[in-house]
Amino acid sequence: MNADPVRMSQLGSDSASVLRIISHFDRLHESAADADTVVRCVALLAECPVGARWASGTVIRYDATGRLEPGGDVPPPAPADEPSVWLERDGPGHALDPVLLNRLAHTLRAVPARAGASGELHIGDPALLEVVLSGKERREDRVRAVRLLGLDEKRNICVLAVSAHSPPEALRIIARQLPGSSVRSTAIGNATAVLCQGPIDTRALSDGLEGAITTAFPGRRTEGANRGPWVGIGASVEALAAATSWQQALGALRFASSTGYGRRAVAYERLSALELLADIPLERVRRQRDVLRINDIAATPTGALDVDTVEGFLVFGSLRRTAAELHLHHSTVAARLAHVGSQMGWDLNDPMDRFIATLVLMIRRVALSSTELDEPEQA
Repeated sequence: MNADPVRMSQLGSDSASVLRIISHFDRLHESAADADTVVRCVALLAECPVGARWASGTVIRYDATGRLEPGGDVPPPAPADEPSVWLERDGPGHALDPVLLNRLAHTLRAVPARAGASGELHIGDPALLEVVLSGKERREDRVRAVRLLGLDEKRNICVLAVSAHSPPEALRIIARQLPGSSVRSTAIGNATAVLCQGPIDTRALSDGLEGAITTAFPGRRTEGANRGPWVGIGASVEALAAATSWQQALGALRFASSTGYGRRAVAYERLSALELLADIPLERVRRQRDVLRINDIAATPTGALDVDTVEGFLVFGSLRRTAAELHLHHSTVAARLAHVGSQMGWDLNDPMDRFIATLVLMIRRVALSSTELDEPEQA
């Protein structure tokens, strides 16, 4: 918008002033501005805080100087997808405030809002997101990038790392698990970074995503677009420490897997001491004696079924439940456990051997996932 800025204090209540307001919104519409830009420009025009809220709970609010300012007196959402809009004047209102609010609501119905308003992820400016997620950029540059993304540098941020092979539906599943949060995403390297700002319990989020992903993509060994996403979830941190959450998310992503009975969504805060496993060099893991032996067993179709059954047994905890979950006779499960146990030297009834088996299979899963995550995406 290159025209001279309009301010309500400069306008009267005549028809010419009404036309100037309408022209202001027409230029916003023609510039393809998003919801954040529209609300910010209207706050500057109105010279007071302006806000909008969607039925999903998404709120966008800017103060009179154009600064993102969460909070304030937020009215209940309007029906359906029409946003509630409001002005926050300290003194008497302007005669044309009703016109301003009418045009604001009309314009917002035609532009994309943040995640939660539309149920989709908002694709952020890749350069800005990379600045926010970098630990090397200057503080003032990160503050500016956060603001330009329509986020608040005073509120915490949580970053998710999503496997690059994920289909578009996977990102929609993630967006639905983050109602009321402001969400930005972009591809970085071999992963998609999803930056979220809002009240987020990472443990609950990982459980919610796990259930949603396994429901939408139930096959554990499907390939390509049908396999579903793997998701690593970083901790909720101060906005200017987003780089820390991003690195945590990448680390947690190494533990997410569609192999066997691995989880699809893993929160870094749930790893505890297991995070140390991610620090072991991948080549050293591949050469570890037990990992080599279990990979040799899994190299044949029959052996792969045996290893899957052991993984299931370690997850479900008993022979009978494993048989029920895998739809096998318990004698078949027992035979497969005995076969793997004899080759690995494990007695799966012994607590120490069961722990070692769990650890070996987890390290193997991290290695397999890491290898696949490091592979370049196929065109």
